[in-house]
Amino acid sequence: MALSRLTLNDFRNHAALEIRPQAQFLALHGTNGAGKTNILEAVSLLVPGRGLRRAAMSDMVRSQGNGGFTIVGEVGGNVIGTGVSAEQPERRKVRVNESNAGINSLAEWLSVIWLTPAMDRLFADGAAARRRFLDRLVLAINPGHARHSSRYEKAMQQRNRLLAGGVAADPLWLDALEAQMAESGNFIQAARIFVVEALSAQLLTTMAGPFATPQIRLIDKGATGGEDLASVWRKERNRDAAAGRTLIGPHRADLEVLHSASGQVAEQCSTGEQKALLLSLILAHAALVSAQRNAPPILLLDEVAAHLDPSRRAALFGLLADTGAQVWMTGTEPELFNGIGTSAQLLPIGQN
Repeated sequence: MALSRLTLNDFRNHAALEIRPQAQFLALHGTNGAGKTNILEAVSLLVPGRGLRRAAMSDMVRSQGNGGFTIVGEVGGNVIGTGVSAEQPERRKVRVNESNAGINSLAEWLSVIWLTPAMDRLFADGAAARRRFLDRLVLAINPGHARHSSRYEKAMQQRNRLLAGGVAADPLWLDALEAQMAESGNFIQAARIFVVEALSAQLLTTMAGPFATPQIRLIDKGATGGEDLASVWRKERNRDAAAGRTLIGPHRADLEVLHSASGQVAEQCSTGEQKALLLSLILAHAALVSAQRNAPPILLLDEVAAHLDPSRRAALFGLLADTGAQVWMTGTEPELFNGIGTSAQLLPIGQN
Protein backbone atom coordinates (compact mmCIF):
# COMPACT_ATOMS: atom_id res chain seq x y z
CA MET A 1 0.00 0.00 0.00
CA ALA A 2 2.49 2.58 -1.22
CA LEU A 3 2.02 5.19 -3.92
CA SER A 4 4.26 4.87 -6.94
CA ARG A 5 2.88 8.07 -8.45
CA LEU A 6 0.86 11.07 -7.27
CA THR A 7 -0.54 13.62 -9.72
CA LEU A 8 -2.37 16.82 -8.79
CA ASN A 9 -4.21 19.20 -11.09
CA ASP A 10 -5.65 22.51 -9.85
CA PHE A 11 -5.54 21.30 -6.24
CA ARG A 12 -5.02 24.09 -3.69
CA ASN A 13 -1.98 26.08 -4.90
CA HIS A 14 -0.73 23.37 -7.27
CA ALA A 15 -1.68 23.90 -10.90
CA ALA A 16 0.03 20.69 -11.97
CA LEU A 17 2.33 18.46 -9.92
CA GLU A 18 3.60 14.92 -10.29
CA ILE A 19 5.60 13.03 -7.69
CA ARG A 20 7.08 9.59 -8.32
CA PRO A 21 8.25 8.18 -4.98
CA GLN A 22 11.62 6.44 -5.19
CA ALA A 23 12.28 5.89 -1.47
CA GLN A 24 10.52 4.97 1.75
CA PHE A 25 10.63 8.57 3.02
CA LEU A 26 9.29 11.46 0.96
CA ALA A 27 10.75 14.58 2.58
CA LEU A 28 8.87 17.64 1.32
CA HIS A 29 10.71 20.83 2.22
CA GLY A 30 10.13 24.48 1.43
CA THR A 31 9.07 27.78 2.92
CA ASN A 32 5.79 28.25 4.74
CA GLY A 33 3.00 28.58 2.20
CA ALA A 34 4.81 26.58 -0.48
CA GLY A 35 2.10 23.91 -0.49
CA LYS A 36 3.76 21.06 1.42
CA THR A 37 0.76 20.31 3.61
CA ASN A 38 -1.48 20.58 0.55
CA ILE A 39 0.32 17.55 -0.89
CA LEU A 40 -0.27 15.58 2.30
CA GLU A 41 -3.92 16.61 2.19
CA ALA A 42 -4.17 15.31 -1.37
CA VAL A 43 -2.85 11.90 -0.29
CA SER A 44 -5.30 11.87 2.63
CA LEU A 45 -8.16 12.24 0.15
CA LEU A 46 -7.25 8.92 -1.49
CA VAL A 47 -9.10 7.21 1.38
CA PRO A 48 -12.70 7.78 2.55
CA GLY A 49 -13.39 10.85 4.63
CA ARG A 50 -12.85 14.59 4.40
CA GLY A 51 -9.06 14.56 4.51
CA LEU A 52 -6.63 15.83 7.10
CA ARG A 53 -8.04 19.38 7.11
CA ARG A 54 -11.74 18.34 6.93
CA ALA A 55 -12.24 21.19 4.48
CA ALA A 56 -15.07 21.72 2.01
CA MET A 57 -14.35 20.34 -1.46
CA SER A 58 -14.82 23.76 -3.06
CA ASP A 59 -12.12 25.22 -0.79
CA MET A 60 -9.58 22.84 -2.32
CA VAL A 61 -10.03 24.15 -5.87
CA ARG A 62 -7.14 26.33 -7.07
CA SER A 63 -8.34 29.92 -7.23
CA GLN A 64 -6.87 30.48 -10.70
CA GLY A 65 -7.98 27.09 -11.99
CA ASN A 66 -10.95 25.92 -14.04
CA GLY A 67 -13.23 25.35 -11.04
CA GLY A 68 -12.45 21.70 -10.35
CA PHE A 69 -9.51 19.58 -9.21
CA THR A 70 -8.18 16.04 -9.60
CA ILE A 71 -5.95 13.86 -7.44
CA VAL A 72 -4.63 10.65 -9.00
CA GLY A 73 -2.54 7.99 -7.32
CA GLU A 74 -1.02 4.78 -8.59
CA VAL A 75 -0.75 1.85 -6.19
CA GLY A 76 0.30 -1.64 -7.17
CA GLY A 77 -0.32 -0.95 -10.86
CA ASN A 78 -3.86 0.31 -10.15
CA VAL A 79 -4.94 3.90 -10.67
CA ILE A 80 -7.25 5.54 -8.14
CA GLY A 81 -8.42 9.10 -8.29
CA THR A 82 -10.78 11.63 -6.78
CA GLY A 83 -11.82 15.19 -7.41
CA VAL A 84 -14.62 17.59 -8.21
CA SER A 85 -15.86 19.27 -11.37
CA ALA A 86 -16.49 22.95 -12.00
CA GLU A 87 -20.19 22.18 -12.41
CA GLN A 88 -20.44 20.39 -9.05
CA PRO A 89 -17.58 21.67 -6.86
CA GLU A 90 -19.00 20.10 -3.67
CA ARG A 91 -19.71 16.67 -5.12
CA ARG A 92 -16.67 14.47 -4.77
CA LYS A 93 -16.20 11.81 -7.42
CA VAL A 94 -14.03 8.69 -7.37
CA ARG A 95 -12.60 6.60 -10.20
CA VAL A 96 -10.71 3.32 -9.97
CA ASN A 97 -8.93 2.05 -13.07
CA GLU A 98 -10.95 4.45 -15.26
CA SER A 99 -14.32 3.33 -13.86
CA ASN A 100 -16.61 5.27 -11.55
CA ALA A 101 -16.57 4.01 -7.97
CA GLY A 102 -17.94 4.86 -4.55
CA ILE A 103 -15.90 6.90 -2.09
CA ASN A 104 -15.91 4.10 0.48
CA SER A 105 -14.27 1.73 -2.02
CA LEU A 106 -11.03 3.72 -1.67
CA ALA A 107 -10.43 1.97 1.67
CA GLU A 108 -9.81 -1.27 -0.22
CA TRP A 109 -6.72 0.18 -1.92
CA LEU A 110 -4.94 2.28 0.68
CA SER A 111 -4.53 2.73 4.42
CA VAL A 112 -3.48 6.27 5.31
CA ILE A 113 -2.89 7.72 8.78
CA TRP A 114 -1.76 11.27 9.53
CA LEU A 115 -0.40 13.46 12.27
CA THR A 116 -0.66 17.24 11.93
CA PRO A 117 0.01 20.25 14.19
CA ALA A 118 -3.76 20.74 14.52
CA MET A 119 -3.93 17.36 16.24
CA ASP A 120 -1.87 18.70 19.14
CA ARG A 121 -5.24 19.59 20.64
CA LEU A 122 -6.71 16.12 20.13
CA PHE A 123 -6.80 15.29 23.84
CA ALA A 124 -8.06 18.72 24.87
CA ASP A 125 -10.81 18.80 22.26
CA GLY A 126 -14.13 17.03 22.65
CA ALA A 127 -14.93 13.37 22.18
CA ALA A 128 -15.90 13.89 18.53
CA ALA A 129 -12.29 14.64 17.52
CA ARG A 130 -10.95 11.59 19.36
CA ARG A 131 -13.71 9.45 17.88
CA ARG A 132 -12.75 10.55 14.36
CA PHE A 133 -9.13 9.73 15.15
CA LEU A 134 -10.13 6.27 16.38
CA ASP A 135 -12.27 5.67 13.32
CA ARG A 136 -9.33 6.49 11.04
CA LEU A 137 -7.30 3.88 12.90
CA VAL A 138 -10.15 1.39 12.47
CA LEU A 139 -10.64 2.19 8.78
CA ALA A 140 -6.97 1.57 8.04
CA ILE A 141 -7.46 -2.01 9.25
CA ASN A 142 -11.09 -2.69 8.33
CA PRO A 143 -12.18 -1.15 4.99
CA GLY A 144 -15.82 -2.04 5.70
CA HIS A 145 -15.85 0.49 8.53
CA ALA A 146 -16.34 3.37 6.07
CA ARG A 147 -19.51 1.92 4.55
CA HIS A 148 -21.08 1.08 7.91
CA SER A 149 -20.18 4.48 9.37
CA SER A 150 -21.81 6.20 6.40
CA ARG A 151 -24.96 4.03 6.61
CA TYR A 152 -25.24 4.58 10.35
CA GLU A 153 -24.86 8.36 10.08
CA LYS A 154 -27.40 8.69 7.26
CA ALA A 155 -29.98 6.50 9.02
CA MET A 156 -29.51 8.40 12.29
CA GLN A 157 -29.98 11.75 10.54
CA GLN A 158 -33.19 10.45 8.97
CA ARG A 159 -34.39 9.17 12.34
CA ASN A 160 -33.69 12.51 14.00
CA ARG A 161 -35.61 14.37 11.28
CA LEU A 162 -38.52 11.97 11.57
CA LEU A 163 -38.65 12.30 15.35
CA ALA A 164 -38.71 16.07 14.98
CA GLY A 165 -42.28 15.56 13.73
CA GLY A 166 -43.29 14.32 17.19
CA VAL A 167 -46.21 11.93 17.62
CA ALA A 168 -46.92 11.92 13.91
CA ALA A 169 -43.69 10.03 13.22
CA ASP A 170 -44.27 6.79 11.30
CA PRO A 171 -43.38 3.92 13.69
CA LEU A 172 -42.77 1.47 10.85
CA TRP A 173 -40.33 3.84 9.20
CA LEU A 174 -38.62 4.36 12.55
CA ASP A 175 -38.41 0.60 13.02
CA ALA A 176 -36.69 0.24 9.63
CA LEU A 177 -34.23 3.06 10.32
CA GLU A 178 -33.39 1.74 13.77
CA ALA A 179 -32.84 -1.75 12.37
CA GLN A 180 -30.41 -0.32 9.83
CA MET A 181 -28.66 1.72 12.52
CA ALA A 182 -28.39 -1.37 14.73
CA GLU A 183 -26.86 -3.48 11.96
CA SER A 184 -24.19 -0.91 11.16
CA GLY A 185 -23.84 0.19 14.78
CA ASN A 186 -23.00 -3.34 15.90
CA PHE A 187 -20.38 -3.58 13.16
CA ILE A 188 -18.88 -0.23 14.19
CA GLN A 189 -18.73 -1.20 17.85
CA ALA A 190 -17.15 -4.57 17.11
CA ALA A 191 -14.57 -3.04 14.76
CA ARG A 192 -13.60 -0.38 17.31
CA ILE A 193 -13.31 -2.90 20.13
CA PHE A 194 -11.12 -5.16 17.99
CA VAL A 195 -8.74 -2.34 17.04
CA VAL A 196 -8.48 -0.93 20.57
CA GLU A 197 -7.75 -4.37 22.01
CA ALA A 198 -5.30 -5.27 19.24
CA LEU A 199 -3.56 -1.90 19.49
CA SER A 200 -3.33 -2.24 23.27
CA ALA A 201 -1.65 -5.62 22.81
CA GLN A 202 0.69 -4.12 20.20
CA LEU A 203 1.68 -1.33 22.59
CA LEU A 204 2.57 -3.90 25.25
CA THR A 205 5.16 -5.39 22.88
CA THR A 206 6.76 -1.99 22.27
CA MET A 207 10.09 -1.53 24.01
CA ALA A 208 10.53 1.57 26.14
CA GLY A 209 12.10 4.29 23.99
CA PRO A 210 12.31 8.05 23.63
CA PHE A 211 8.53 8.48 23.31
CA ALA A 212 5.94 7.99 26.03
CA THR A 213 3.98 4.74 25.89
CA PRO A 214 0.20 5.16 26.02
CA GLN A 215 -2.56 2.98 27.37
CA ILE A 216 -5.87 3.21 25.53
CA ARG A 217 -9.45 2.37 26.38
CA LEU A 218 -12.74 2.65 24.53
CA ILE A 219 -15.28 4.63 26.54
CA ASP A 220 -18.89 3.85 25.63
CA LYS A 221 -20.80 6.96 26.72
CA GLY A 222 -23.92 5.65 25.03
CA ALA A 223 -23.83 2.19 26.64
CA THR A 224 -26.98 0.10 26.38
CA GLY A 225 -26.23 -2.27 29.23
CA GLY A 226 -26.11 -5.19 26.82
CA GLU A 227 -29.59 -4.54 25.46
CA ASP A 228 -30.19 -4.69 21.71
CA LEU A 229 -29.56 -1.30 20.10
CA ALA A 230 -32.80 -1.28 18.12
CA SER A 231 -34.81 -2.03 21.27
CA VAL A 232 -33.09 0.78 23.17
CA TRP A 233 -33.77 3.30 20.42
CA ARG A 234 -37.42 2.24 20.26
CA LYS A 235 -37.80 2.93 23.99
CA GLU A 236 -35.89 6.22 23.74
CA ARG A 237 -37.93 7.81 20.95
CA ASN A 238 -39.74 10.33 23.14
CA ARG A 239 -36.56 11.37 24.95
CA ASP A 240 -34.62 11.65 21.69
CA ALA A 241 -37.43 13.67 20.11
CA ALA A 242 -37.34 16.12 23.03
CA ALA A 243 -33.53 16.36 22.82
CA GLY A 244 -33.53 16.75 19.05
CA ARG A 245 -30.86 14.06 18.66
CA THR A 246 -30.13 10.39 19.32
CA LEU A 247 -28.71 10.20 22.84
CA ILE A 248 -27.49 6.60 22.89
CA GLY A 249 -25.32 4.69 20.43
CA PRO A 250 -21.80 4.24 19.06
CA HIS A 251 -21.75 7.89 17.94
CA ARG A 252 -21.24 8.75 21.63
CA ALA A 253 -18.06 6.68 22.08
CA ASP A 254 -14.75 8.19 23.17
CA LEU A 255 -11.11 7.10 23.17
CA GLU A 256 -9.32 7.47 26.50
CA VAL A 257 -5.52 7.68 26.40
CA LEU A 258 -3.30 7.53 29.47
CA HIS A 259 0.43 8.02 30.00
CA SER A 260 1.59 4.56 31.10
CA ALA A 261 4.45 5.75 33.30
CA SER A 262 2.55 8.45 35.20
CA GLY A 263 -0.98 7.11 34.93
CA GLN A 264 -2.21 10.57 33.93
CA VAL A 265 -4.91 10.97 31.32
CA ALA A 266 -3.48 12.49 28.16
CA GLU A 267 -5.33 15.81 28.47
CA GLN A 268 -3.50 16.44 31.75
CA CYS A 269 -0.06 15.75 30.24
CA SER A 270 2.26 18.40 28.85
CA THR A 271 2.08 19.34 25.18
CA GLY A 272 5.35 17.46 24.54
CA GLU A 273 4.05 14.35 26.28
CA GLN A 274 0.82 14.48 24.30
CA LYS A 275 2.73 14.64 21.01
CA ALA A 276 4.91 11.73 22.16
CA LEU A 277 1.81 9.70 23.04
CA LEU A 278 0.38 10.34 19.58
CA LEU A 279 3.64 9.33 17.90
CA SER A 280 3.71 6.09 19.89
CA LEU A 281 0.11 5.37 18.88
CA ILE A 282 0.86 6.01 15.20
CA LEU A 283 3.95 3.79 15.25
CA ALA A 284 2.17 0.92 17.01
CA HIS A 285 -0.80 1.25 14.67
CA ALA A 286 1.46 1.06 11.61
CA ALA A 287 2.80 -2.26 12.91
CA LEU A 288 -0.75 -3.46 13.51
CA VAL A 289 -1.88 -2.52 9.98
CA SER A 290 1.11 -4.40 8.56
CA ALA A 291 0.11 -7.51 10.49
CA GLN A 292 -3.61 -7.28 9.70
CA ARG A 293 -3.45 -6.29 6.02
CA ASN A 294 -0.08 -7.80 5.10
CA ALA A 295 1.17 -4.37 4.03
CA PRO A 296 2.14 -1.27 6.00
CA PRO A 297 0.07 1.92 5.68
CA ILE A 298 1.04 5.30 4.32
CA LEU A 299 1.99 7.75 7.07
CA LEU A 300 1.57 11.52 6.63
CA LEU A 301 3.55 13.51 9.19
CA ASP A 302 3.22 17.27 8.94
CA GLU A 303 6.01 19.29 10.62
CA VAL A 304 6.69 16.51 13.13
CA ALA A 305 10.50 16.66 13.04
CA ALA A 306 10.73 20.42 13.61
CA HIS A 307 9.90 20.22 17.32
CA LEU A 308 12.23 17.33 18.19
CA ASP A 309 15.86 17.58 19.26
CA PRO A 310 18.38 15.79 16.98
CA SER A 311 18.57 12.62 19.11
CA ARG A 312 14.78 12.18 19.28
CA ARG A 313 14.52 13.03 15.60
CA ALA A 314 17.01 10.28 14.73
CA ALA A 315 15.14 7.86 17.00
CA LEU A 316 11.85 8.70 15.28
CA PHE A 317 13.34 8.15 11.82
CA GLY A 318 14.66 4.77 12.92
CA LEU A 319 11.28 3.71 14.33
CA LEU A 320 9.49 4.89 11.19
CA ALA A 321 11.92 2.98 8.99
CA ASP A 322 11.18 -0.17 10.99
CA THR A 323 7.46 0.08 10.19
CA GLY A 324 8.14 -0.38 6.47
CA ALA A 325 5.52 2.30 5.80
CA GLN A 326 5.79 4.86 3.05
CA VAL A 327 6.30 8.09 5.02
CA TRP A 328 5.45 11.55 3.67
CA MET A 329 6.98 14.25 5.87
CA THR A 330 7.13 18.04 5.68
CA GLY A 331 9.64 20.57 6.99
CA THR A 332 10.90 24.02 6.17
CA GLU A 333 14.56 22.99 5.90
CA PRO A 334 16.08 19.90 4.23
CA GLU A 335 18.51 19.60 7.16
CA LEU A 336 15.60 18.40 9.31
CA PHE A 337 15.76 15.10 7.43
CA ASN A 338 19.51 14.52 7.65
CA GLY A 339 19.09 11.63 10.06
CA ILE A 340 17.10 9.54 7.61
CA GLY A 341 20.00 8.73 5.33
CA THR A 342 19.72 7.11 1.91
CA SER A 343 16.09 6.03 2.42
CA ALA A 344 14.95 9.67 2.03
CA GLN A 345 13.88 11.32 -1.21
CA LEU A 346 14.23 15.07 -0.73
CA LEU A 347 11.61 17.00 -2.68
CA PRO A 348 11.82 20.82 -2.76
CA ILE A 349 8.33 22.32 -2.94
CA GLY A 350 7.56 25.79 -4.29
CA GLN A 351 10.95 26.18 -5.98
CA ASN A 352 11.36 26.69 -9.73
